[in-house]
Amino acid sequence: MFLYQPTSGYCYNSDSIFLYDFISRFKPKGKLLDVGCGVGIISLLLSRDFTLDTSIIDKQKVMLDYAEQNYALNGLKVQGHLGDFTEFKSEERYDFIVSNPPFYDENVQQSEHAHLNIARYAQHLPIENFVKRVKTYLKPKGWFIFCYDAKQIDLLLFHLKGHGINPEKIQFVHSKIDRESKLVMIAARNNSKSMTQILPPFVVFDDNSVYRTNAQKAFDKANTNSIKGDW
Repeated sequence: MFLYQPTSGYCYNSDSIFLYDFISRFKPKGKLLDVGCGVGIISLLLSRDFTLDTSIIDKQKVMLDYAEQNYALNGLKVQGHLGDFTEFKSEERYDFIVSNPPFYDENVQQSEHAHLNIARYAQHLPIENFVKRVKTYLKPKGWFIFCYDAKQIDLLLFHLKGHGINPEKIQFVHSKIDRESKLVMIAARNNSKSMTQILPPFVVFDDNSVYRTNAQKAFDKANTNSIKGDW
């Protein structure tokens, strides 16, 4: 799959590939919404692999333009929405809402690049407001599957449970087995009563800094070819 990314500004990274792989385990179908879609990498791959009625939303026009062009380039249909998800208005309800949202703490040193800043820092999509809006647009048994800063797991669980979106499966991502986790992937389901399952850790590199089998399989399955270019 070929897709364009900007020559400067935010580009997708391995987090999005691992999240795509994680979401794939749930065999998504029906209506899907990708929040903060960027160049569209996550929902683009899911739309390639599964039968989906896909919508995307991003508050940056330049990123939404890239995403829509990438869908067209790959012969896939999508409904694009430009705007802030916390102000999103629609009559649609979704079976799956997925996202690799901005999650870096606003108190750390921030990039002065406007596009990078919006794509990375949590003040542009505060977690409480984010989860509240997800609740509005999920179908009664819909899935909310996303990744986030692992250090904020307490806030994630608090807001998910508070809005009746039950975290059913949680997987922490570690760069190496002896390193602390910096990323967590969560599959939460609306109105679910299931017990939370903590999955085995997803470890990216072995002791020789070579991709472990699970990470390499995710890249192989994604099979992306990125092209840097400006519209």
